[in-house]
Amino acid sequence: MIEFETHYRAVEQLIYAWARAIDEDRVEHIPTLLLEDARYTVKSRFNHDRGLPLAVIDAHGAAQLRDRILSMRKANVYQPQHYRHILSGVHISSQHNDTLHVTHNFLIVRTMDLSGDMKIFATGQCQDQIVLTPEGARFKERLFLFDSRIIETLMVIPI
Repeated sequence: MIEFETHYRAVEQLIYAWARAIDEDRVEHIPTLLLEDARYTVKSRFNHDRGLPLAVIDAHGAAQLRDRILSMRKANVYQPQHYRHILSGVHISSQHNDTLHVTHNFLIVRTMDLSGDMKIFATGQCQDQIVLTPEGARFKERLFLFDSRIIETLMVIPI
């Protein structure tokens, strides 16, 4: 447990850096928080609990996430919107060599630019594998499990 505490602040800051980059419309920054061969998945808890493979987003590598973000900026047509992440319960559950297994809860509020409408967009748990590299902590795997069975509208912006 003591070793977990030595890494806790780095883990927490990595998780917060991801959320801030999205909330501040700097999504191009989030692939830099991943290892190049990392996996980023957004999936319903319903599918995950039943071993069903369907995911809303499933990027196998930072390059796929960069392509998705480029598409979001250049090709996709959608109503402008912003997210605000509320994170809690960051917990390092185990460590294997240089990889930490981390969970935390998330709640994301979406605000539509044109109308100003705000709604809870997603809530759930994130399960991360974080590697401690000489350059700092980086995500090896991010699995966002949202509690709802559906996403109300198209998920364009990564969560």
